[in-house]
Amino acid sequence: METKNVIIALGALAQETRLAIFRLLVETGPAGLPVGAIAEKLGLANATLSFHLKELTNAGLTLATPNGRSIIYSANFDTMNGVIGYLSENCCAGSSCSPSIAACVPVSAQKKPSSISKRSKS
Repeated sequence: METKNVIIALGALAQETRLAIFRLLVETGPAGLPVGAIAEKLGLANATLSFHLKELTNAGLTLATPNGRSIIYSANFDTMNGVIGYLSENCCAGSSCSPSIAACVPVSAQKKPSSISKRSKS
């Protein structure tokens, strides 16, 4: 994927409503959702949704498929995978990447340093 296209895609996702729309479409899968269902699930006005869908489509992140009198929007997984591939292409200088164990352990489960007990005077 070309750098210019990655920048456009990331720019489109750098807005809260568009990111929410895209995440919903990714969760939904290739079947996509009609505009009305997206508006209902996210509580968006039609004009607002239309504006953001246009931006996502122009960035290549969504696909619009006519279906009778409605339009079905779906995530463009090729673009999504292209952006992810671009970002991780040279990850860890080509060596195998794996998160450290400590990074995966929830904070609540990590051991806390033991406190030094005070000597009691007798």
